[in-house]
Amino acid sequence: MTLAKNQKSSLSRLYKKVSSKRSESSRNLEDESRTSSNSSGSSSLNVNELRTVFDYMDANSDGKISGEELQSCVSLLGGALSSREVEEVVKTSDVDGDGFIDFEEFLKLMEGEDGSDEERRKELKEAFGMYVMEGEEFITAASLRRTLSRLGESCTVDACKVMIRGFDQNDDGVLSFDEFVLMMR
Repeated sequence: MTLAKNQKSSLSRLYKKVSSKRSESSRNLEDESRTSSNSSGSSSLNVNELRTVFDYMDANSDGKISGEELQSCVSLLGGALSSREVEEVVKTSDVDGDGFIDFEEFLKLMEGEDGSDEERRKELKEAFGMYVMEGEEFITAASLRRTLSRLGESCTVDACKVMIRGFDQNDDGVLSFDEFVLMMR
């Protein structure tokens, strides 16, 4: 997996973390405006959603993401980027050469790293593994709660059951990998 793909996965997780704090009504309105899919068939975030992630990462609200801000946000997600990796990401994304990633550059970065279906499936398998308890093959309410807690979100098991119910196609109370894939679209 390339550095940019690692960063995009981390940024996607960051988006999910940030967006989970929005109100339900706001989420429903944005769901209606969500873009369905790009040419590779994977779902894409719309500009408003990407703005939410960008603004969260732009800690000092100067309209640019510095290497330090990028590194800090990836770290919040349990990931790690070395100073050299951060420098490489900024250098390859920074079109205007100012040493920062502005919103337009951020959009290009996020939209330009789709990869093949096989790579996407591998990434989803890795993400799925973060939520599954050892020895299990599905996401339970307890395992979802545990993972969300690691990301700094407090959530009850009952609330996690409600989240799972939204994507649980066979009503068994857990999410299989296939159901997880549908959820991530």
